[in-house]
Amino acid sequence: MNVVILGLSITSSWGNGHATTYRGLVRELTRRGHDVLFLERDMPWYAANRDLPCPPHGRTELYSSVAELTGRFAAPVRHADLVVVGSYVPQGVEVGAWVQRTARGLTAFYDIDTPVTLAGLARGECEYLQPELVPGYQLYLSFTGGPTLERIERELGSPAARPLYCSCDPELYAPSPREPRWDLGYLGTYSVDRQPVLERLMLEAARGWSGGRFVVAGPQYPDSVRWPDNVERVEHLAPPEHAAFYTAQRFTLNVTRADMVQAGYSPSVRLFEAAACGVPLISDAWAGLETFFEPGREVLISSSGEQTLGFLREMTEGEREELGRRARRRVLAEHTAEHRARTLEDYALSLGAGRQP
Repeated sequence: MNVVILGLSITSSWGNGHATTYRGLVRELTRRGHDVLFLERDMPWYAANRDLPCPPHGRTELYSSVAELTGRFAAPVRHADLVVVGSYVPQGVEVGAWVQRTARGLTAFYDIDTPVTLAGLARGECEYLQPELVPGYQLYLSFTGGPTLERIERELGSPAARPLYCSCDPELYAPSPREPRWDLGYLGTYSVDRQPVLERLMLEAARGWSGGRFVVAGPQYPDSVRWPDNVERVEHLAPPEHAAFYTAQRFTLNVTRADMVQAGYSPSVRLFEAAACGVPLISDAWAGLETFFEPGREVLISSSGEQTLGFLREMTEGEREELGRRARRRVLAEHTAEHRARTLEDYALSLGAGRQP
């Protein structure tokens, strides 16, 4: 297929997880023989922080305005078999309407932020999508699965809402033999809704075990957070350092945003990346988690600091290592970028992707 993707960013992972998703997806689509053009709005905050200015797979082009986009790239969009518009694309409503008018092949909206999008649409405050555009996309791809997909079809009129979850890159995330530096770690930017869960599941555990070693990596935590003495802080961790960070932990903690918990079926990329590194997972509970990892065998569920401590102190090394191996096997079998590329390919073929006469 000829595929055109209009996404938030593929050249810069600064402050967004979209780049990681697009990089893996584009690479695997090209490896499967598809021709991929990625179109990215040239924004100053990404221009100043490009960690992959020349993506090696497919073709990436920058545009400075919607006028430039429509003037330079009308032909590729018109003749593509599949055109995908991602969430948070600048002026996404205008871009999406143009794509729907111009494309002769299959059009899809890729919502990497589904619960946020739906909440914004309900308030009339979504800058990159409007309800009247949804039926015009033949395919609505969503980072969130489960009942949310039915809601998108029922309430917004999508002809076909399908999951296309986040994934991990096994070429970047793999086990590394080393002596663990920390008993439990967490990687995530501060957010008001996640902080109480982090307090409950990790910081209470740290206060209850002075001999334990804990670490929290991520920016924007306010000075008001009272960190126990045995919790190390890492202010910023660039994506190339994530795998080494995971493999330096005995266990890693996953904490889910409140809107993702409410929607359910919204796995974090951190779950897949840590599991690919063979690091045992401890997660908060949310609907649908069991469809990605089997609780007790591939992931541990905690609801309190005391429960977290029980995992950290009572599980044998053999049990801990086997838990990590099982989670890694599950990710490699179901949750890599290659799996997502194959899924997108299957969706496109089932919906008859191809140019209209």
